[in-house]
Amino acid sequence: MPHATHSPTPGLQALILCGPGLSLNTFTSTSSTTPKCLLPIANRPMLWYPLDWCHRMGIYDITLITPSDAAPPLEAALRSHPVLTSLSGPRPDVLAPEGLEMTSGTAELLRLEEVQRVVRGDFVVLSCDFVSEIDGSKVLQQWMGLNPALAASSSSRRKGGLAVYYPTYGREGISGKKDETDFVACVPVPRPNVPPPIRSLREGIEEVVMVMPTDTLNDTMDENKQTLPIRQTLLAKHGNVKMRTKHRDAHVYFLPLWVKDFVARNEKFDSISEDVLGWWAKAGWQEGLAEKLKLNEVLAGKRSTEDGGGNGGSVEEDEEVDATALSSTKSAAAPVQRSSPAFATRVGSSATPSPKVAVPPLLAYIQPPSPSQPLIRRIDTAPQLASTSLYIARLPPSDTNPLAHEHKIHPSASIGQQSRISQEDCLIAENVTIGIRCNIKESVVGANCEIGNSVRLTKCVLMDGVVVGDGVQMVGCIVGKRARVEGAKVAAEAASAGSGKAEGEGGKGKGKKKAAAQGGEEDDKTKLTECEIAPFYVVEAGTEAKGETMKAFDTGEMEEDGDENGEEEEDEA
Repeated sequence: MPHATHSPTPGLQALILCGPGLSLNTFTSTSSTTPKCLLPIANRPMLWYPLDWCHRMGIYDITLITPSDAAPPLEAALRSHPVLTSLSGPRPDVLAPEGLEMTSGTAELLRLEEVQRVVRGDFVVLSCDFVSEIDGSKVLQQWMGLNPALAASSSSRRKGGLAVYYPTYGREGISGKKDETDFVACVPVPRPNVPPPIRSLREGIEEVVMVMPTDTLNDTMDENKQTLPIRQTLLAKHGNVKMRTKHRDAHVYFLPLWVKDFVARNEKFDSISEDVLGWWAKAGWQEGLAEKLKLNEVLAGKRSTEDGGGNGGSVEEDEEVDATALSSTKSAAAPVQRSSPAFATRVGSSATPSPKVAVPPLLAYIQPPSPSQPLIRRIDTAPQLASTSLYIARLPPSDTNPLAHEHKIHPSASIGQQSRISQEDCLIAENVTIGIRCNIKESVVGANCEIGNSVRLTKCVLMDGVVVGDGVQMVGCIVGKRARVEGAKVAAEAASAGSGKAEGEGGKGKGKKKAAAQGGEEDDKTKLTECEIAPFYVVEAGTEAKGETMKAFDTGEMEEDGDENGEEEEDEA
């Protein structure tokens, strides 16, 4: 597996947002023990992927922002997890702001006082669930290279931003009909005088003029009789607008420092994706909107900073350098002074109109929809976690692909006789024990798992420490860490001891359970299809289930309510 090397730093900070993972609540119901950012994707913690992506860009000034209850396990993992400690560069900082709640929006997070103090220059915001085969330095190169060129061709003297969007279709085994999408409308950027190099991302760079989640788009169209209202000013400024509805925001944003003040001045902003980007894009063409958003103050004002010696002061933002004017290979035409046209008026004197705000452009890399394109994905649902893990499991060992594993089957794994493991599409982690006569295909098995005899696994993802009993058959299942799926041997021992257990008792599986005495050995087998099993959960032997979510429910409140009702009845008696 290739390792990140120390590249020249681009001078950027990175903020990695480690959210609660509500859409993965089967595995993250207790963030104090299992935060979302530590869930494994192809036997690596989810957090490893954005950290490694930043390191390959040369960004080592990284801050992880997380709710307070998830901070202790996150800090412990950074100190001890072998995959995270193997990363080059210094350990990232962990910030748990007091005002950060589970329901806080990403823009609301940027307004928190602790986060405002952390951001000292241009920065990158990305989510902990971001996975990408594209080298981040290629995206960074486009952002850094296009900003001077666009500034030279417009009246703006400030840097713009850059977001990343990927297609949600066109990839067999990964793309799904239920994947979330965003609406994004873009216009072409000026073509370069020199053709970009081969495999450059330049062809995919466009300027965003409108963006919103698909749910918001649908609500807008419902309110307007299935039509999308478009302002005339947009069409007047941009005649060629391309609208897409099947791409998704990757939640990766390259942002200049002034955006921090822009978010702080607009307290109604809740989301970076919908509010910050959405209003920023519209302000570039909608008349008067920049003033309402206080962009004129942000772009023309001063900011309070502290220098390295700790001396506070008011420092004016540095103007961007006109790279075109400094070029020795291209001569820029001298600016032509044009007097404003005079119109006949009955009024003796007319007031001079205030100058328009030159809004820096919001760029986006729109990845083309092709199976040959490198993978870009957000892993915020269980199906995405499974499909991406299985995709990485199919990658052969490589020195060029950053997601590939060095070993498909770890040397420390113990495999029993007559067991068959499909090496081209499986990943077996360290210290895994596999019994005899097992058949494992298109599956990922985490570290320290114990798999019994005659087990059949197909398209399954097993997290660390899972125990699978004899004869278990699973297809398309995701099993949380240290869960236990009991097999035929457990059922036989329980029957011989005469200690039958009721279904669902003690946090165990509820699926259809067959009696061993009536069906023989075949009926004792546990058969699960497309199920999600929570961490530490126990599935009873003989359980058959399809499409179920197996997790323990907290009955503490119910018991307390029952005790209170019992006390009231005693008082009445």
